[in-house]
Amino acid sequence: MTAIFVLKPILEKIQVEHIGIMLPASVSASIIYLAVLFSGKTPVMINWTTGVGNVQHGLELTGVTTIVTARALYRKLTGQGVDLSAVNTDWLFLDEIVPMIPFHNKIRAALQARFSMDSLGKIKASKIATILFTSGSEARPKAVPLSHENIIANLRDFSSIVSFTDDQRLLGMLPPFHSLGLVGTIILPLCLGLKTVYHANPTEATILAGQIERYRVSIVIGTPTFLLGIIKAASKEQLQSLRLVFTGAEKCPENTYQALKKINPAATLCEGYGITECSPLVSINRVEDPRPGTIGRIMPSMEYAIIDPETDTRVEIGHQGILLVRGPNIFAGYHRDSKGAGFHKFDEKSWYNTGDFVKEDNNRTLTFCGRKKRFIKLGGEMISLPAIENALLKHFAADNGNGPSLAVEATPTDERPEIVLFTTLSVTREDANSGIKEAGLSPLHNIRIMRKIDTIPVLGTGKTDYKLLQNMIAV
Repeated sequence: MTAIFVLKPILEKIQVEHIGIMLPASVSASIIYLAVLFSGKTPVMINWTTGVGNVQHGLELTGVTTIVTARALYRKLTGQGVDLSAVNTDWLFLDEIVPMIPFHNKIRAALQARFSMDSLGKIKASKIATILFTSGSEARPKAVPLSHENIIANLRDFSSIVSFTDDQRLLGMLPPFHSLGLVGTIILPLCLGLKTVYHANPTEATILAGQIERYRVSIVIGTPTFLLGIIKAASKEQLQSLRLVFTGAEKCPENTYQALKKINPAATLCEGYGITECSPLVSINRVEDPRPGTIGRIMPSMEYAIIDPETDTRVEIGHQGILLVRGPNIFAGYHRDSKGAGFHKFDEKSWYNTGDFVKEDNNRTLTFCGRKKRFIKLGGEMISLPAIENALLKHFAADNGNGPSLAVEATPTDERPEIVLFTTLSVTREDANSGIKEAGLSPLHNIRIMRKIDTIPVLGTGKTDYKLLQNMIAV
């Protein structure tokens, strides 16, 4: 609270409504997020991992003229070859301005925090709790405004499904530009009073394993890529305090379930499915009844429909279709985009079109089948590229904890696309197609082109960067 009162006068002087925040998972990120809100401004979370071009695009889209960050992060990114000087913005470095704030200002802020906290309740806050950006894995990032009502509705649903207690501790490692990072590891613990330990880099698996042991962390929220990295780097003793692990953002491979069970049988892994536009959680496995390989059941306050994209009718149980959702957690529309973009009229109602194929069983449990954009048409059949990836992962047990070791794409043509396998493994095309055949997939799923590369590119969220792989095909 003292920090908010210290920083508020500085942030209030910024003339525009939107202020950029470029910080990793940290206490500082939590503080500056609240300070921006209580300054009457809207926090815009900047994703520095998508490239300078996408950062500049986001600033122009939202009208951000100032980014709050840390000089240490700026220098680190510059050292990695990211030319942040090309970004047209004013930089506000927290680690430089805070030491320069007069001591009497800090004393006054401490007194305000103790005796005048109610004054913050009189602030006319922005109706928008944050603006996030879509991942940019397949197209130019879009700006997603989420209201306070959107986020609170999602957290209310989540906390009605999962019981939290005072003795639990959460590991915060996902960056705040990630919807699950911001909502799940900053806003959620602030609302519930859940003790949280932060670490700025989700790829530093050895350090994260040490943090879990040192602080007796019982809950982890992370992507499968980051989670498996921790499991591979940790000893059994380091992860014994873990009880709940929530994962999403990408399909969780079977070997991740097995690895966690082996190192800590007492920990329960619950896979979920979320979308930035939905604040972000759409479905999740229940702790009392987790079903590996599925994304669980839809959140309590949401409606959903699974439809055939060709006939625009509901599909039968067990058949895959496009998932449509409605509910209080769903955003109102993209910032400065055509009205209605992303929404679909069905059954005389407006639904958010997830663009994802799912199928439902008799227990209302959903299985993720892949993004519509990740399907190609061959021989009159819709071929799922994620299904090929999953078959190969099972065949080769192909993840060493240092990130994904294979990814499947297709050549950019509608007439006769060819399936391309990118891999870091020493496998032949014949080996790969043998694994696909053993999985029961049709001959149309066969790999036509092999690309051996040193690493599979990933975004800062841990997702595979398919846009970059598509560019590599074109080279």
